Amino acid sequence: QVQLVESGGGLVQAGDSLRLSCAASGLTFSLYVMAWFRQAPGKQREFVAAISTSGGNTYYADSVKGRFTISRDNAKNTVYLQMNSLKPEDTAVYSCAASYATMITTTPERYAYWGQGTQVTVSS
Repeated sequence: QVQLVESGGGLVQAGDSLRLSCAASGLTFSLYVMAWFRQAPGKQREFVAAISTSGGNTYYADSVKGRFTISRDNAKNTVYLQMNSLKPEDTAVYSCAASYATMITTTPERYAYWGQGTQVTVSS
């Protein structure tokens, strides 16, 4: 049974940093492209960042480029999202997702497995 479990969310002030983690089990982690998506209340799910199987390639949404960094540790079956210079508009539930793909994709439908999400709230 595949499980993705996020942690690290919380309530912070604008300008602060947070580091999200997503621990995976039940799959060969190193074979999966991993990504973070987010969904704010009343809005559609939004792609945030993705990382290739080896970690050598990353891709970011324009809204987070230069502020967020995605990384992975295949030995620990974990993907991370370092979020710096947080803004109120970053407030959302952040979910990690796994795609058995050869290339990074931003399309949610290409991700077969999802975590339950962790809440990030940024106050102004």
